Amino acid sequence: MHVVWLLLAVFSGALISLQARINGQLAAELGDGTAAAVLSFGSGLLVLSAGLLVVRVARQGLRRVLKDVREARLKWWQLLGGCGGATFVLAQGLTVGALGVALFTVAVVAGQVGGGLLVDAKGLGPAGPQRPTARRAVGAGLVLVAVGVSMADRLGAGFPYLLLVLPVIAGVCVSWQQAVNGHVRLSSGSAYTGTFFNFLTGTTVLGLVFAGHAVAAGAPAGLPGDPYLYLGGIVGIAFISIAVATVQKLGVLLLGLCTITGQLLGSLALDVFLPHGGAQVSAFTVGGAVLALAAVALAAVSGSSRGGRSRVTAAGRAVSPAARRSAANAAASSSRTST
Repeated sequence: MHVVWLLLAVFSGALISLQARINGQLAAELGDGTAAAVLSFGSGLLVLSAGLLVVRVARQGLRRVLKDVREARLKWWQLLGGCGGATFVLAQGLTVGALGVALFTVAVVAGQVGGGLLVDAKGLGPAGPQRPTARRAVGAGLVLVAVGVSMADRLGAGFPYLLLVLPVIAGVCVSWQQAVNGHVRLSSGSAYTGTFFNFLTGTTVLGLVFAGHAVAAGAPAGLPGDPYLYLGGIVGIAFISIAVATVQKLGVLLLGLCTITGQLLGSLALDVFLPHGGAQVSAFTVGGAVLALAAVALAAVSGSSRGGRSRVTAAGRAVSPAARRSAANAAASSSRTST
């Protein structure tokens, strides 16, 4: 059974690459990456909003989150994780056509690993500050080398260097998104609620970006007729749902490793067997993906999950390690006072 969960996690990573291809192609058809991002996120929000009407647990989680924000147990900015997802989807629409899914994915992984180091050091996740190990630092450095290897045969005057920066930034934003999503998950007791907030904030941000772009450069004249181009939001819901289901079985670190493995393998498969635009897969691209896999494995092996898992109270709500330590300290202080 453990193998089944591993394969599901890898499959969820492949779905992320599939979403990148769909959104990249939609952007090419529209001639507007911002419009493609809004359509992708907006379609997912519509599906989740409809589900909110029938999923009672999600509605209860929504009320708990709003109550925690009002009572300052949850910071308002921790509800903005969807901004990270919005950056990721926007990067897909603007860069995949030029970079290809494989190089885009390697660049995102570089941002994810580097961002993960920063997020852990700052203690932005529910587990609190986690000092980076030497292996994780080396792993982050190797991922940057992997990006260089992936584009080694494409360097020159015509290479879109600036486009490469956006997926790296998107990867950093995804790391921040995962950290703040953990707080929303703990507050709501419902993964559905956390996903809904992601799509709500992401769609809002992308809608504002699209409105500004439309005023400056105009909106697309029409919409493509291929139905599959509008499945990006549904695919996004699918891989998030798989992640929620498998994290309890595999733990955060192993889930992350499997997901990135699926991203890299899926992106290579798409560029090899279903090439689109000007993307090309060379030995350097494959070598960079393999090096990135090795770097991620090195970083993941070094980061044990001890003390980083949340427990669930009798009321069914998860409690982070930081919260458990705080409660324990408060209880000890109360005990000393009473004696």
